[in-house]
Amino acid sequence: MSSADANPDAFGGAGPLAGPLAGLRVIDLTRVLSGPFCTMTLGDMGAEVIKVEHPAGGDDTRAFAPPYQGDQSAYFLSINRNKKSLTLNLKDEAAKEVLWQLIDNADVIVENFRPGAAKRLGFGYEEVAARRPEMIYATISGFGDTGPEATRPGYDLIVQGESSMMNITGAPDTPPFKMGTSIADLVSGMNLVQGILAALYARRDSGKGQHVKVSMLEALTSLLTYHAGNYYATGVSSERRGNAHPSIVPYETFQASDGWLNIAVGNDAQWDKFCPAIGRMDLKDHELFATGPDRVNNRDRLIPILTEVLQEKTRDEWIAVLSAAGIPCGAIRTVGEACESETLKQRGMIWKTQHPTAGEVRSIGNPIEMTGTPFTPPAPPPMLGEHTEAVLQDLLGFSGEKIAALKEQGSI
Repeated sequence: MSSADANPDAFGGAGPLAGPLAGLRVIDLTRVLSGPFCTMTLGDMGAEVIKVEHPAGGDDTRAFAPPYQGDQSAYFLSINRNKKSLTLNLKDEAAKEVLWQLIDNADVIVENFRPGAAKRLGFGYEEVAARRPEMIYATISGFGDTGPEATRPGYDLIVQGESSMMNITGAPDTPPFKMGTSIADLVSGMNLVQGILAALYARRDSGKGQHVKVSMLEALTSLLTYHAGNYYATGVSSERRGNAHPSIVPYETFQASDGWLNIAVGNDAQWDKFCPAIGRMDLKDHELFATGPDRVNNRDRLIPILTEVLQEKTRDEWIAVLSAAGIPCGAIRTVGEACESETLKQRGMIWKTQHPTAGEVRSIGNPIEMTGTPFTPPAPPPMLGEHTEAVLQDLLGFSGEKIAALKEQGSI
């Protein structure tokens, strides 16, 4: 985990970036969330990420507002630190030639176009691999690039439904619910980072690149784990249980006298401690509740009893009592409470950068901590096209006159 202080020279060209991926150059053709989350992670790890955006408006999320911070979309600011912004109109032939020159000087390309779109632009995997066989070409799609749904666009809400995640989220008597964050986008971005790192490792020996592909549907479905295992074992689909666990009781959310808390009694040893802690020794060896399977089979009788007992104290009082007894428990916090957590602050997880128009930008940092190669001190999310001239001059050797001509014809 890196320092929470901004590094003003991170993209100033004064020296190599810090971090385990220092020296790696990534061409980022992604937009919205899944791809930008992937490339932000690579940037956190020290890669030089060049974000290619259309000159007219850039990444869609620059317009995802309000809320704003200064004149910037808070959404965009949250997922685009540690990147350079270069504008290219990829429907323009001169701009396409610029992109080819960038590709000639890069290690990784990341894209999340709809399947076939990159190829139509002239930058599909086959075209890039023919010119740069060592290139790692990474793709996120909604439903894969083959199969009956290959042409479907990938939207987080749609994928949450198609993966069954919405059908197991929510209470039994409510409609299906999507998760509170865009989990399909985020987990596919995380999976793509893993694939890119594995491909880079493989390239050390083979010298060859490869196409790394992640579909949002498959990424999210892979999280079903025991839900899928239970189905394959029994042929029965999991149902919505609210915050309850299908195989562990009590392991859910309860209401205290002034708020909500989670309690996780994960085994019989914890049950034996839980009962005296709540003043109900009569439940400990009760024939209906003594063992884990007993509690699962009789949850409809046990949970109402616990619900009544737990309303006798405040949330914080129960957390103190149960924690002292060794019972896993915790508050249900607001986003604001989590973002202001003293644990996160002291652990360096609240990263701060200075943005030219948004001022101090705070974001949740990267949770990976490496003692030998700590991550790059963060650079602020870029303004649209902020680094276009610097990249073209310093990396590709373009003259000021050539850059001016590209601007004049709408290429950059």
